[in-house]
Amino acid sequence: MQMRIAWITVGIVLAMYSSSWGMSAQKHELPTPLGYVSDYAHILSDEWYAQIRAVCKDLEINTGIEMLVVTLDTIKPLPHAQDYASQLYEAWRIGTAQQERGILLLVAVQERQAVVVVGKNLLAVVTPDTLDELSLKFLQPMFRSGDYAANVHRSVLSLASITGQSSIATPPSRPQRKAGFWMNLTAIFLMFYALWRYTRPEKRHPFPRWKRGEYWGTGQGGFGGNFGGFGGGTGGQGLR
Repeated sequence: MQMRIAWITVGIVLAMYSSSWGMSAQKHELPTPLGYVSDYAHILSDEWYAQIRAVCKDLEINTGIEMLVVTLDTIKPLPHAQDYASQLYEAWRIGTAQQERGILLLVAVQERQAVVVVGKNLLAVVTPDTLDELSLKFLQPMFRSGDYAANVHRSVLSLASITGQSSIATPPSRPQRKAGFWMNLTAIFLMFYALWRYTRPEKRHPFPRWKRGEYWGTGQGGFGGNFGGFGGGTGGQGLR
């Protein structure tokens, strides 16, 4: 059973596409993931690779959102990067462990296409308008200038900033769980105390020792032992 995903294509119309674009994609052999960044097109220097990877890693650590970047020389035999990215997202199970909060940025160099695939639980945050802006600012200029590394880095920074500020990534509040634990513990303690208190032998009278005059106290407001009432100074059975 295939994993359900929601994908959005970033429109990079810088090349003429054939009529086969609309044909259904066929399954084919896919590459193996190399971590947060799979630079199969070799368009990223070591420095840029490290910076892009750091953004993806920090995003997952801080929010639980999994974002991967993949670059390819070509997506052939598939007609469009959308088909390739959808298959890759499913095959690699991106965002599955994060409750379908995954992001895939795919760049196909020869086809001059870029696609962003978004897990369904991020669609409220990463909207089509957001991706249109991403396309205009970074992805379209990337193919015109050939400056892939810098624009891929800017793209992942933008996606991380948008998703990182969302309430979707906020985990349940721990203090609420702790409050419930202490309330339950208090209720259990009171239950056992009541059971102990009212099953004692002297339970027939709630204050049996007071009844016999065995309790005494000193100071204002103390109970006066055999005399009853409140004792002004020293009460009880009397001084010996």
